[in-house]
Amino acid sequence: MSFRSIRHSPTSPLPRLWPAAAALAALLGPASAFAQSAKPATPAPSPPVVAGAAAPAPEEPRTSAAQTPDLVRAAPGGLTADQVAVRAAKTSYSAKASEENIRAAAARVDAAWANYLPRVTTAARYTRLSNYTVAPLAPGFPGFALILDQYLLQASVAVPISDYFLRINEAHTAATHAAVAAKHDVVAARAKSAADGKVAYYGWLTAQAALVVATATHDLQKTLVQDAKNQFAVGNASKADVLQAESAVAAAELMVERAKNLVSLTERQVKVAMHAGDDERFSPGEDFDRDLPQFEGNLNELVREAHTSRYEIKSIDANADAAVAQARAVGGGRYPSLSAFADGVYANPNSRKFPQTDEWFGTWALGAQVTWSPNDLMTSSAGMNEADARAAQLVAQKGLTRDGIELEVTQAFQAVREAEAATATTKRQLEASAEAYRVARELFTHGRATATQVREAETGFTRARLESLNAKAQSRTGRVRLEHALGRSARDLAK
Repeated sequence: MSFRSIRHSPTSPLPRLWPAAAALAALLGPASAFAQSAKPATPAPSPPVVAGAAAPAPEEPRTSAAQTPDLVRAAPGGLTADQVAVRAAKTSYSAKASEENIRAAAARVDAAWANYLPRVTTAARYTRLSNYTVAPLAPGFPGFALILDQYLLQASVAVPISDYFLRINEAHTAATHAAVAAKHDVVAARAKSAADGKVAYYGWLTAQAALVVATATHDLQKTLVQDAKNQFAVGNASKADVLQAESAVAAAELMVERAKNLVSLTERQVKVAMHAGDDERFSPGEDFDRDLPQFEGNLNELVREAHTSRYEIKSIDANADAAVAQARAVGGGRYPSLSAFADGVYANPNSRKFPQTDEWFGTWALGAQVTWSPNDLMTSSAGMNEADARAAQLVAQKGLTRDGIELEVTQAFQAVREAEAATATTKRQLEASAEAYRVARELFTHGRATATQVREAETGFTRARLESLNAKAQSRTGRVRLEHALGRSARDLAK
């Protein structure tokens, strides 16, 4: 399988890196084209062979074909994926937005709890009445004087007895479930940001490894130029071989520059994920060349774990419980409302004292009342049906989310397994292609192989390097996605 086909794979975990991978794959272009033109129709004349002449000793490349370069080595105190995840989760803007939802939900819980308290109303009033002449009540009985300045202090207490059972408790339960759902949303948002931060980090390591591969390929291309010149000097190669080798060097130089740009881009992605400043400098804290241990797990068990652990499902469950409780609270309005009340009045004059006198006088009253309106029956039934529909919608959404999570876990699990197999196979391919290139180059320097054969071996060697790099990248990012799909990263953040 060629690197060109791998980079279009739908399971590839690094879609943002493939523009650079394509650039590296383009590095194979001149070599492949050179390999396809193995024997020109009209070969260029070779210089006469001088008896006893031998090609100069080949220049050894800085990177031996038998030993592939270490891709990325950890630096003491360097940045790790876990450090990026923690900082990305802490500074996540989506998590901060969800935290504001928590604050709003907490305010609704407080408001619902306040409805448990009896309704207390106080009033203070002053009234100035207009003056007029009061007629005698009867002949011989004088009239009474008007009190034009009136003062009143009043306190009332209302206790919604039936609402405690029909509305208030259910409304408080609904608000509490909604607050729990908001907390789950924060954990889910932080887990998503942490996973994205890890993917960006491994993208950065992959870009640095791609730069190593591009630089090593450039070194090999330069040695092939010198080899072609040496063989041309003794008549074992044509001028076209030298020119094509020099063209490959130019292409390799362009690939190195593109790989450097990719490193800069992916480092910027890491900084954006962490919300780091431009003045911060990072060095890798993980070995990209290190093989990861084999992932253990059964797919069915992993799916069940995800269904239990994912906070997106927990949030839907809490919102559904809130909708059910809200439906019960709205439905309580269909029934008559029983309430008790108490009033205390301290007024000058007091209307309950007859005849009125210009003095302060206190009275009180206790009572209970039952109220009901047919309009409440209709409006409460409609509101309850709306809340029930909302709850049913959330239950259906939960099923849809569970299906999506199951597919997410399956795809991530298969990607990890595939990456593990690819890591093992590409390692063997890399060793074989490195040896094939070493042998082909040695034969070429002794006049027993053509430049085309060397170019084909170098092409296979570079392709094997890129495929090995791709497998290592998929192995790491695949595990990040699988850990996120299982909800394990979210559990760590929720602790």
